[in-house]
Amino acid sequence: MTAGPPLRLTPFRATTYAAGTDLAAMVCPPYDVIGERALAEFEAHDPHNIVHLTLPRALPGEGDRYARAARTLREWRDAGVLRRDPAPALYVYEHVTAGGAAIGLVGGVGLDGPVLPHENTFPGPVADRAALMNATRMQLEPILLTYDGGGAASEVVDHAAGTVPHLEFTVAGETHRLWHVDQPDALAAVAADLAGRTALIADGHHRFAAYRAVHAADPVAGATDHGLALLVDAARHPLELRGIHRSVAGLSLDEAATAAAKVFDVVDLTADDDPTAALEAERGTAFVIGDGQRQVLLRSPRPSVLADATPAGRPDGWEALDAAVLVDVLLAYLWDVDDADPRVTYHHDGRDALRAAGRDAGVAVLVRPPALADVLALAARGERMPRKSTSFGPKPWTGLLMRDLTSDQH
Repeated sequence: MTAGPPLRLTPFRATTYAAGTDLAAMVCPPYDVIGERALAEFEAHDPHNIVHLTLPRALPGEGDRYARAARTLREWRDAGVLRRDPAPALYVYEHVTAGGAAIGLVGGVGLDGPVLPHENTFPGPVADRAALMNATRMQLEPILLTYDGGGAASEVVDHAAGTVPHLEFTVAGETHRLWHVDQPDALAAVAADLAGRTALIADGHHRFAAYRAVHAADPVAGATDHGLALLVDAARHPLELRGIHRSVAGLSLDEAATAAAKVFDVVDLTADDDPTAALEAERGTAFVIGDGQRQVLLRSPRPSVLADATPAGRPDGWEALDAAVLVDVLLAYLWDVDDADPRVTYHHDGRDALRAAGRDAGVAVLVRPPALADVLALAARGERMPRKSTSFGPKPWTGLLMRDLTSDQH
């Protein structure tokens, strides 16, 4: 059998803010972790904050939000706010937070290579990101990939990290560092090492699907056939893995708990109980649901009912995954709520989920992160986790490196 295309991380001419820019006022997290309050805060930081491009607002009489982003981008380029590196390079990027760090190589990942998704996607966000890319002709945000490394590419990363960074700044208590990698021997070593490897999409499934959609509609070699990505060695620099919580508007805690009692044991918690500690103490599937005032633990689901409630055709081991039980059993079977229902909101912070529940007369569902081994095992079999069930991090912030959808050879 003929081997498929190799894993490639191609050097590119990055678009960046001009030298001397106060980057702490310009950068922001990925678009899908920014809520309405945070969006307003980043917009207020500076009129050139990158959030004006990644989450543009439509203004009356100025076309749609994508056209506004494209117009804003042209204005920034004309004014010298943004510049493009003169020659292609890879970049070592490090993001240090209070909870951990991510460091790896940023480049253009070949879309035809072995890049495995592990979550399903929603069509709406894919269409949204594709429309933004088409309007701006830019890949504004790197997705996050991880792989089982330990080879020459990792040596290039670690060697760079031992030198003075080309760029370093701190914002919101988190530090960002950047190094250029343009030496021919280093680039050749990276290419040779990655050629026999496989990458897993840790964060950015919708953006990766949008990369492919844009390329399918407009295949341009050296441009749309690659997607901006940060590649992290899971063996040497493992990422954090967290769960993604939910809130459901208009569903009271009493209603939710009564319905859940058909499958789970329902245990009242006090307002002072730590929901994270309560979940970590459970060996089997468990959730904490609350409305911002009260909270209860759902535990020990009855296997026979669990089996009946799980749709046919799910992968082996599906009923043992908290994220799967959340979507198929708790939401769909017990509460009659589809995971794509507009009443459902996703939260990377459990406190945000509880606040949303209190604000929207609803209920929050707090979930533990899945085991990395389960995520990898599903991906290796070509299976996927439920949508929005994992949160790897720290995630690369936006505004440091952007990739033009024009060939780096021109």
